[in-house]
Amino acid sequence: MTAPGFGAELLLGRLRTGLLTPPPGDPRRLEDADEQFLTRLREFCENKVDSHLIEREDRIPDQVIEGLKDLGAFAIKIPQEYGGLGLSGRCYLRALMLVNSTHSALGELLAAHQAIGLPQPLLLFGTDEQKRAFLPRCVHEISAFALTEPDIGNDPFRMHTTAVPDRSGDTYTLSGVKLWTTNGTIADLLVVMAMVPPAEDRAGGMTAFVVEADTPGVTVEHRSSFLGLRGLENGVIRLHDVAVPAANRIGEEGEGLTVALAAQETGRLSLPAVCAAAAKWSAKVAREWAGARVQWGRPIGEHDAVAGKLAYIAATAFALEAMVEISGGRADLGGDTALEAELAKLFASEHGWLVADELMQLRGGRGYETAESAAARGERGVPVERLLRDLRIGRIFDGSTEALRSFIADAVLTHHRTAADTTLDAPGSGEAPADSPVGSRVLAGHLLFVEQAARRIAGPFAEFARRPEGELGTFQRHLGRLVDIGSELYAMSTACAYAAALAGSDDTPARLADLFCRQARIRITELFARLVANTDDHDRALARAVLAGDFTWLEEGVVDPSIDGPWIAEPKPGAAIGPDLRRRTVTSGVGASPDLTECKGADDGR
Repeated sequence: MTAPGFGAELLLGRLRTGLLTPPPGDPRRLEDADEQFLTRLREFCENKVDSHLIEREDRIPDQVIEGLKDLGAFAIKIPQEYGGLGLSGRCYLRALMLVNSTHSALGELLAAHQAIGLPQPLLLFGTDEQKRAFLPRCVHEISAFALTEPDIGNDPFRMHTTAVPDRSGDTYTLSGVKLWTTNGTIADLLVVMAMVPPAEDRAGGMTAFVVEADTPGVTVEHRSSFLGLRGLENGVIRLHDVAVPAANRIGEEGEGLTVALAAQETGRLSLPAVCAAAAKWSAKVAREWAGARVQWGRPIGEHDAVAGKLAYIAATAFALEAMVEISGGRADLGGDTALEAELAKLFASEHGWLVADELMQLRGGRGYETAESAAARGERGVPVERLLRDLRIGRIFDGSTEALRSFIADAVLTHHRTAADTTLDAPGSGEAPADSPVGSRVLAGHLLFVEQAARRIAGPFAEFARRPEGELGTFQRHLGRLVDIGSELYAMSTACAYAAALAGSDDTPARLADLFCRQARIRITELFARLVANTDDHDRALARAVLAGDFTWLEEGVVDPSIDGPWIAEPKPGAAIGPDLRRRTVTSGVGASPDLTECKGADDGR
């Protein structure tokens, strides 16, 4: 039976810190097989990957991709019976941290394949035949997930891609255009979302299909370029009269959104892992630079203004690692972590960006200068500007911050509508919760704050749950602030739980958790104040006037450098008229199996 979700309980006003307690032992230590794989992966990243080359050429070299395949990095969680490594989810998250800190394009390459690419939907919804047919291929072939279209983002029901079944029911014909498909320009296998038209004998609806990338009618029309993430293989894919066997349908007709959301939920901790890695690297750079740079007779780290930045970066790095380790551990144990993963993604993407911005400010002009430029004039090349560019996407993709707040609020309101017993506005117990894993009096005090704040937000959530759903659109920002409070409370809870699990060697984990919680409490207090004191009504009124064109005079006196064209492209149906830009990587490793000899534990009965 699935354990109750800590996140859902928290936002119902009930603090269940015992759910966050990791198994006994060092929480940072993984199984031997996991550790051995991560050691080999680190050696590969340090010795075989030139991140500056990737940045210059906007391309991951073939030999790097093939080397990752040969290590088994594309098959970390694929069971060994299908040729994968069969390692833990926490090992996968640690692997993302390693490769992403080497270069962000590597993290996207692996995550797009394993988090939302073909392996995860197949493991969750695939038939035995589909698993046997496709999972072994996912060890050495690359997959991509094709959902977004030019006119749809967070609203998939506007999808235009169709999948028309033939009369026999043996084949579907897919047609449409998919935008921003990560890995799409190099993928061998695609998970394509398409709408099956309803008929008398079928309800139809959004459905997921496995599509071979070399099937006639599949064309990579464009490789996209972005502010950051250079080397990202992301592009536009056209499907024109693509014949797909019915045996390649994942799940039933109309279950496509269920497949997509479930795969996304299990992979949503990927971005928090990326942000944790970025924050940990930022802490290292900030510490070294703030000690080496001297201004006005002493290292800048000793100046109060800089000390605040150092403290924020270090404390937030600890909280992000705690969130990934605690949430990832719960996911490995089979707990319900859907809401926790969303809260983690929301918190991590916002604070990961702030950490990078603070590091940029701390480094000053050297932060804005590229690493290669600094190295060319004789200084250490520290790619802070690259970090800032790469992390910015986290607040947009995999659910933008604004959309994610709405998704979380909707889930919380649903929990409140269905909960049999919700404690609302009840006074705190006056002491740390009985199931608290934290022995420290200081951290127990922070958990008491979490408990009381959770009760405070449970009341407003319950009140909104009783309102007609049509009224809630006016209160998106109000609900968003409640969700932001919840994400801060979740971060505080995991930080305390992680510090408790690390207790014993020294007091540094508790000190980091304590400072993080102090900072979070100030942010939470400000959010509570903004529930009452805000300009929401005035903002809505002014926004309507802006849209009506009342202030176009304000836009005069500037030049618009935009390239002319429609705001949203409307792809013309039909066959591709340009060249196929699909990049075919070296396939020397295809057919081989990853080296498992050093990856298996003494007891190989898993």
